[in-house]
Amino acid sequence: MSALLYSFRRCPYAMRARMAVAYSGAEVELVEVSLKAKPPEMLERSPKGTVPVLVLDDQVLEQSLDIMRWALAQNDPDDWSMTCDSPAQQQIAELIAENDSTFKTDLDRYKYAVRYPEFSQEHYRAQGEVFLSKLEVLLRDRDCLLTHHLTLADIALAPFVRQFCGVDPEWFWQSPYPRLQGWLQRFLDSELFKKAMVKHKTL
Repeated sequence: MSALLYSFRRCPYAMRARMAVAYSGAEVELVEVSLKAKPPEMLERSPKGTVPVLVLDDQVLEQSLDIMRWALAQNDPDDWSMTCDSPAQQQIAELIAENDSTFKTDLDRYKYAVRYPEFSQEHYRAQGEVFLSKLEVLLRDRDCLLTHHLTLADIALAPFVRQFCGVDPEWFWQSPYPRLQGWLQRFLDSELFKKAMVKHKTL
């Protein structure tokens, strides 16, 4: 059986998994799913029912970071993994952990503020800006987050910053984060992102 990647085009977790797979050149069949009618064969292999899911001959990977690391283990020509730099690997892990926990929570509350009426949308945006400010500082002297080339951190975080931007693009592109704006724009203009966002027929 060939490798199957169950995905949903707009999901940031699925997005970063698709980009890592595309970058690695691994032979994987992409299956776009409808979140309202998930394929029975996907649910059989992964009962949790969320994407992305990578089905391999010998295992099923259900977390986007596991899929990304699998892809980079197949081929990592530009050393996204920073294989010979342990401090950088630690930085990558810490940035992704903060993105996937605190920032993701702030992003969800900002995007769906009506569901969290305890505070205003501006309040939730300000909470998310703590992370944006941190990224702006990291980009002060370079075009990528941790070094002068893309790493796993850039690709893992960019879909979430893109989603934060999408809540109020006018605010984002006028916000005091010019380095981050440039970083996101380069991501959106990249051939890798465009390739990962090609529409596929939905099952």
